[in-house]
Amino acid sequence: MMQSCSVERAVVLFGEKWKFLILRDLMDGKKRFSELKRSIGSISQKVLTQNLRSLESNGLLERTVYPVVPPKVEYELTPLGYSLKPVIDALRAWGEKYAEV
Repeated sequence: MMQSCSVERAVVLFGEKWKFLILRDLMDGKKRFSELKRSIGSISQKVLTQNLRSLESNGLLERTVYPVVPPKVEYELTPLGYSLKPVIDALRAWGEKYAEV
């Protein structure tokens, strides 16, 4: 159930730091699981999988499975996911200013 406060709704949806990092990395376009894992670094395979599934179920990214051997899976933001670009950009700008303090 979604909360009535829009800030609370956003915090519940993006409560984990990993989701923002996944969204950040997908802003540049499609990525495979291994590319996301490598760019994020310290995330476990299990946690990355859980977060990707959550973002997919919330309509923020699409998962495309290609019928090849070995299996090829790509993740890409949906238009709803791309609509978060200003939020990600604002977090990046704030983080850069905070680093200067």
